[in-house]
Amino acid sequence: MALGTVGNFQNTQEDRRFLSLPQFGSPHLTYAALNSCYVGDPEATSATLVADGWLRTGDLCYIDEEGFLYVVDRLNELIKCKGYQVPPAELEHVLQSHPEIVDAAVIPYPDEEVGQVPIAFVVRQPQSNLDEAEIMDFVAKQVAPYKKIRRVTFVNSLPKSAAENY
Repeated sequence: MALGTVGNFQNTQEDRRFLSLPQFGSPHLTYAALNSCYVGDPEATSATLVADGWLRTGDLCYIDEEGFLYVVDRLNELIKCKGYQVPPAELEHVLQSHPEIVDAAVIPYPDEEVGQVPIAFVVRQPQSNLDEAEIMDFVAKQVAPYKKIRRVTFVNSLPKSAAENY
């Protein structure tokens, strides 16, 4: 979706600035056909709709230089590690770029010191001898220290919905 083709976007900053290009954020959006409420559910309405008719999407997005909006992840699925928010989709993308990895899923794992840490479930290529240390090193070289994978579990497949979601 290109910026301005359907509606308008603003970030979640208190000053209600519009998203600049390129910028990550959790946009609020508004458009002419926006529903004004959840019928019979005022609590859901107040959690989703903010002042002046803006809808809180709950997505982590960015807008590129050409004005296209990309949804990266859902905010409620972020891993909270040392006060940082880690999008599992970012780590899954890094893992899936490895030639010996067929598929991967990243989830939060409770940690007393930092809140949560990212752990990965990995499907290796047949005949691959890729081990946990190699995977953790591969990811660590490409991400910030707080985003590093802390544990790897090898599985034969990952359960997915009809929409190919984990």
